Amino acid sequence: MSEGGVEERPGAGASCLEPSERLDPRARTVWRINNALWAAPIVGAGCLVAFFVRLGGAPLYLWTLPVVAVLAVAVVSIFVTPALRWRRWRYEIRPDEVDLQRGIFFVTRTLVPLARIQHVDTQNGPLQRHYGLATVVFYTAAGANQIPELSAPVAADVRERIAALTKDQDEL
Repeated sequence: MSEGGVEERPGAGASCLEPSERLDPRARTVWRINNALWAAPIVGAGCLVAFFVRLGGAPLYLWTLPVVAVLAVAVVSIFVTPALRWRRWRYEIRPDEVDLQRGIFFVTRTLVPLARIQHVDTQNGPLQRHYGLATVVFYTAAGANQIPELSAPVAADVRERIAALTKDQDEL
């Protein structure tokens, strides 16, 4: 167990059951749009570098290389990464802990004891509101943990359930 009562186990063993709950499928769309918004300036910078390299009289392969590289990174981050991220992200709220699993190549499992949770919030930005999603954020002394991209009613239920279970832990 790490400082603050939050236990993290990267790459949970085969004997541990995965958390049962998945994020809302619309999470993939929101992540794709977010990644596209982040990739646009990078693609623009790659094109600008290519333009100046071409002005310098460089051969074709030298000025197309930056454009191809940034386009490849953008395509992977927009079309591949959100689907892999969604497939891996899971959570489960148990009577004594919240189990979180996330990561694409390096899978992280986090167990947050309900007795350590201080308060719980729901948050949603403009893009999440447009798609009817919200993020549940719960805080311990060690910091914040979150369950992202749940439908707004599910996020409200998760927030209320964690708050109720946390009160039960306080009464024990």
